[in-house]
Amino acid sequence: MPEPTKKDETPNGQPEESVAPDSNAALPLPEISLEVSPPPEAVAEGQEPVETDGKKPEPTEPEPVQAVVAQEPSPAENGSNEPQPVEVGVKEQAESANTTEKEEGPCSPPPPDDDEAAATTPSPTPQAEEANTLKKLSIELPNDSVPLPEMGRKDSVWSLGEGQAPEDLDKPIDTPPRSTLLIESPQSASVPVGGDITFVAKVEAKDLLRKPTVKWFKGKWMDLASKTGKHLQLKETFERLTKIHTFEMHIIKAKDNYAGNYRCEVTYKDKFDSCSFDLEVKEVEQGSQNIDIRSAFKRSSEGQEDAGELDFSGLLKHREPKQQDDAPDVDVWEILKNARPDQYEKIAFMYGITDLRGLLRRMKKIPKEEKKSEAFAKKLEPAYQVDKGGKIRLVVDLADPTVDLKWYKNGQEIRPSPKYIFEHKGTQRIMVINNCSMNDDAAYSVAAGDEKCATELFVKELPVKIVKGIEAVKTTVNERIELECEVTEEGAQVKWMKNGVEVPTGVRSRYRVKSEGTKHFLVIDDASREDTGTYSIMASGGTSEAHVQVDLKPLKVYQDLQDATVMLGQPLKLHCEIYPGNVPGRWYRNGQLIQPNDRITIIHRNKVHRLEIEASSLHDAGDYTFVPEGYSQSLSAKIHIIDPPRVHLESLNFPDNMVTIVAGNKLRLEIPISGEPAPRVVWMKGERVILESGHRVRAETYGDQTSLTIDITEREDSGNYKIVLQNEAGEATASVKIKVVDIPDPPEAPLVPVVGGDWCSMTWEPPKYDGGSPILGYFIERKKKQSSRWMRLNFDLIKETTFEPKKMIEGVPYEVRIFAVNAIGVSKPSEPSKAFTPLAVTSEPTMLVVDDVTDTTVTVKWRPPETIGAAGLDGYLVEYCIEGGNDWIVSNTELTEKTKYTITGLTPGSKITVRVKAINAAGASAPRTLQHSILVKEVIEPPKIRVPRHLKQTYTRRVGEAVNLVVPFMGKPRPKVTWLKEGKPIEPTHVSIRNTDCDSIIFIRKAERSHSGKYEMTVQVENHMDTAIIDIQIVDLPGPPQCITIEDVWGGNVALVWTPPKDNGNAPITGYTIQKADKKTMEWYTCIEHYHRTCITITELVVGNEYFFRIYAENMCGLSESATQTKKSALIVKEGMQVKTHDFNDHDFKEAPKFTQPLINTFAVAGYNATLNCSVRANPRPKVIWMKNKITILDDPRYRMFSNQGVCTLEIRKPSPYDGGMYTCKAINDLGEAQVDCKLEVKGGFTFYELMQRGVPLHLIDKYMNEHKIVDQEK
Repeated sequence: MPEPTKKDETPNGQPEESVAPDSNAALPLPEISLEVSPPPEAVAEGQEPVETDGKKPEPTEPEPVQAVVAQEPSPAENGSNEPQPVEVGVKEQAESANTTEKEEGPCSPPPPDDDEAAATTPSPTPQAEEANTLKKLSIELPNDSVPLPEMGRKDSVWSLGEGQAPEDLDKPIDTPPRSTLLIESPQSASVPVGGDITFVAKVEAKDLLRKPTVKWFKGKWMDLASKTGKHLQLKETFERLTKIHTFEMHIIKAKDNYAGNYRCEVTYKDKFDSCSFDLEVKEVEQGSQNIDIRSAFKRSSEGQEDAGELDFSGLLKHREPKQQDDAPDVDVWEILKNARPDQYEKIAFMYGITDLRGLLRRMKKIPKEEKKSEAFAKKLEPAYQVDKGGKIRLVVDLADPTVDLKWYKNGQEIRPSPKYIFEHKGTQRIMVINNCSMNDDAAYSVAAGDEKCATELFVKELPVKIVKGIEAVKTTVNERIELECEVTEEGAQVKWMKNGVEVPTGVRSRYRVKSEGTKHFLVIDDASREDTGTYSIMASGGTSEAHVQVDLKPLKVYQDLQDATVMLGQPLKLHCEIYPGNVPGRWYRNGQLIQPNDRITIIHRNKVHRLEIEASSLHDAGDYTFVPEGYSQSLSAKIHIIDPPRVHLESLNFPDNMVTIVAGNKLRLEIPISGEPAPRVVWMKGERVILESGHRVRAETYGDQTSLTIDITEREDSGNYKIVLQNEAGEATASVKIKVVDIPDPPEAPLVPVVGGDWCSMTWEPPKYDGGSPILGYFIERKKKQSSRWMRLNFDLIKETTFEPKKMIEGVPYEVRIFAVNAIGVSKPSEPSKAFTPLAVTSEPTMLVVDDVTDTTVTVKWRPPETIGAAGLDGYLVEYCIEGGNDWIVSNTELTEKTKYTITGLTPGSKITVRVKAINAAGASAPRTLQHSILVKEVIEPPKIRVPRHLKQTYTRRVGEAVNLVVPFMGKPRPKVTWLKEGKPIEPTHVSIRNTDCDSIIFIRKAERSHSGKYEMTVQVENHMDTAIIDIQIVDLPGPPQCITIEDVWGGNVALVWTPPKDNGNAPITGYTIQKADKKTMEWYTCIEHYHRTCITITELVVGNEYFFRIYAENMCGLSESATQTKKSALIVKEGMQVKTHDFNDHDFKEAPKFTQPLINTFAVAGYNATLNCSVRANPRPKVIWMKNKITILDDPRYRMFSNQGVCTLEIRKPSPYDGGMYTCKAINDLGEAQVDCKLEVKGGFTFYELMQRGVPLHLIDKYMNEHKIVDQEK
């Protein structure tokens, strides 16, 4: 039986390669692929294969990196003089997420003569110096000699993850989504240590409004933007013509730790795209040595037998591995065999195995113990091979001949037919396949009961030989080329090559391939010079090649290019005719290639070549050349562009071509001009020509513009300037207006016609010259005449020519001046005005009232004006007007300085109106007029005493202090005033009394206690009388307590009792001060101050000491001058001593409430807090109740009640008139009750409207109003 071999199928099912063991002809293999397959045990155990149908899966990364190594031709070996190229395709696909690799493709074992081998495995891109090197490569793979069935065989698809078993590596990998932004992605590559490498990503910006965001990552999360520096650089560029963003990542002087997976992410708004790629950093490798398992699966140890099976890039160049340490002390294979799959990665890391993927492949190929079959004594061979058209027998030996047997082809049951014959020989079951064809190349299996065994049949196709080779061809362009070849078999597959590269034969290809029986043709309909080369045809049994030469046809010029002169902006057309007509050509201008665009059109129709420019420009002038493609001959012409001169004033952007400049500045007016050839330029102002050699004013022309320069502009430079341009194409003129503006002239000195108290009115005339710009307004400044500092009065421009300065100081001389302002600036100041001094009349007199009226006189009085001013006050002028007339009569011919004046000589019974004016240097003030007319008749006014508020209560003074009381009163004519004390006249020697028309003064130079008492004042006018009582109390220091006794002594305590002093100093005793002294030192120490009671217990006395005590009395004036001391001392007895105790009865301190200080009638002012005070003594402590008008005061926030040491206080917050009334304080305990009353009157009443605004209830308002009516009636 022939040795089985293995082959690949193309997607259409046609064979791609065929191998004969004993063929003498060379077998050209365009590409040999190697698949690392699982061990045959995987098939024997019935594992479900992964069907590939001969197709390669889609790559998981864009455009894999490939490296091809071709074998040099060896005619002596195969007996043919045709070359025999052998290519090994090395493809690498990297998954960035979990660093998985996918390898697919059929694998065939080596033939017996070991002359051919094929491999496909991931590999990094070879170095530049090795990219095109041709080497002979031989690969031997251990444990790969067992073929698998073609259909349904399991491809070796490996993926590496954490804790992933080899059996889990066969799962298919999903293809990632297609890129939406990247048009060119970075590819995986390798770099030697210390080398440089660049990764490029490109994004098309045609549909993007702004630059996309690009990020480079290493691994899953490391952003490389923060790692740029000496070894990493990121670069971004943008090509405007192609609209492509280019992003580059440069790695400089790579290190070992730079290797790994990288990722490029592109983001634009809601779009996102990413691409992963791998970088491998290679170390300098050395010769091969024997290595252990740990070094065999390290990526850096390439070129070894085991490593070559894992990484075929190591076979491209044998290298020296790194020096290994001593032999391993442990058997890693045994550890891996006994470990779980999820521990493989941990064990590999522990023992330094970096190529875990290769390790898993080798572990998968380790033979496993097969279970002994119960149905089959002998199974099918793993694979069979048969020649096309031959016959083959598939034999199995059954352990039980009675078992039903079924044969399957690619899973479909095979029925007996002339092609398939079933035979039985004892326990052997044989299936014979006759006349084998390519359709019989499949996977076969046989089922005996529940058991199955499978094999794979390879149908070997005989090599196709070339009978008639192709012949050399020499022709010219545009001719038809047909290459013919004849082979030994009809319908054979052949491949056409040009210069070693397969000829494309697609729909849009220039090449057509056809076959007629055993003849094959390559047709080129319209030949070109690019078709020159070596063409070859490759069949499975040989090759044939020939040279094709395509030359140009001789060039003939029917019409040459013509020189031309074109007006600027007119169309430009160049025309020529050449033969042959289908020859393309290129147009050049001044040696630069011309590309067609929207303005330039290049036309080629048969023999005619035309260049058309829609609107010519100055750049279109020059030497034009047409060069036919492929010919050294060229056609040329010269084009001249002319343009009439023009002045482009529109570029100035000035209305009406008027240029405005401030005087003193430099003016440089640049005006673009055009014309071809360059025109001659002349500047003129009026009839005067401006020369280039001018000093201050000059004209210059250079390039495509002319300029007028005025170094320092003046007012005389204003005017029209004319520009004249001339060249051979014509003449042009233009004019420009120049306006020189300046600050205005200063106005004339202002006038101040009116002066007030703190203001004045000023006017001025506009300046004679406004500077060429309208006056926008004026600034005003003022200063004091004696000062040199001017102060700006307005910060906003004043449009008018009048102004009123204010806030001046009266009596101070001032000066003012003016500034004129236009758009250019502020003028110089005007001359100062004449000095002026603000003076103001006083304000009108205040509080003008009638003081007295008799039958012939009227006396009025007033207060001085509130504002007098710097002019002072010279006096007053009093005028009166008789009722019924309009004439005011001056009463005083001379000014009076007093604020009271009596008008005399009046007619009795007449009515007059009086007014008063204040006079000063500025004039008379506004008059103050009485509101009502005055009847000239004496009127009796009842007297009324206006007692001051502090005299309505008891007026208290200390002995020796002065008493000075003023009591005002009213009444006409002058009342009579009398004073009484306790109903008796006052002795003038003790008290001085002085009376005036409106008040009475009582004065005591040095008060004595005898001056205390109630003083009654009486004011009488005829039969009318008014009285008032003033209570004066003169107080002094109290006397000492009368006697003090020691009631008891016990422990460290002493009980003292005393009686109040006989003389209280005409004021209540407010407390006592108790002091103690040791009998030994007689130094006094205060025990307590402000003590109110007349008995006390002194505690914390030192045992064994003997004490004396003394007590001071205290009132509002202070402590008494002397103290009362105990006659006996108190001895504090020591322990162990007997104290003689006296029997006594306890004193009953209980007593009914008794008010020691009553309430006093009080006057309060509305809006000010008022307090009512009284003191009560009772034991036990009494309950205190306050009442108003016999109604108890409860929870009213307007009242606050206090009780401290027997002193009761009621505070009324901001009382109003309705708070007046009778207030009662009642004290109650178990022994009885007591109460005191007082009357509270609140002055400063409110109107009905004010009470309503304050929210007072209506019934209280009615009560308040009625009470006031009764009080008024009583008065």
